[in-house]
Amino acid sequence: MSAEQGKVLLAVDPGTGKCGVAVVGADGEVVARTVVSTGELWRSLRQLLEDHPIAVAVVGDRTGSEAVWREAHNACQARGVPVHKIAEHGSTREGLLRYWRENPRRGWRRLFPPGWLQPPEPFDDYVAVVLAERWLSRAAEEQTA
Repeated sequence: MSAEQGKVLLAVDPGTGKCGVAVVGADGEVVARTVVSTGELWRSLRQLLEDHPIAVAVVGDRTGSEAVWREAHNACQARGVPVHKIAEHGSTREGLLRYWRENPRRGWRRLFPPGWLQPPEPFDDYVAVVLAERWLSRAAEEQTA
């Protein structure tokens, strides 16, 4: 990612019916996150590109990734924002655990380990945050090497 101050990363967790989308700063701060239907992804990406100084975009490499990558590439191309694929292996579980960390279990849900419970709402946006963090971590490792 660019070292330019204020630039942010756009991350997409692809899916056939819905996608998680997150905008994350170079410092790892989550600027925005949402879950959108795959059909609305184009509109959502264009809006995020207008609203934030995005330097780079990443798209997970699993379910629905080819179509979503094309959408992201097309949306980002006009603004000169590069789009890269990133390994998704294990990201759903990491996103699930992140969801429960940020939304503590209440009532009967406290009786079960967080990895056993499905959240009451989609958490694909948390998975997108995990993908962004992976990219930022990889970029930091490359700078120190």
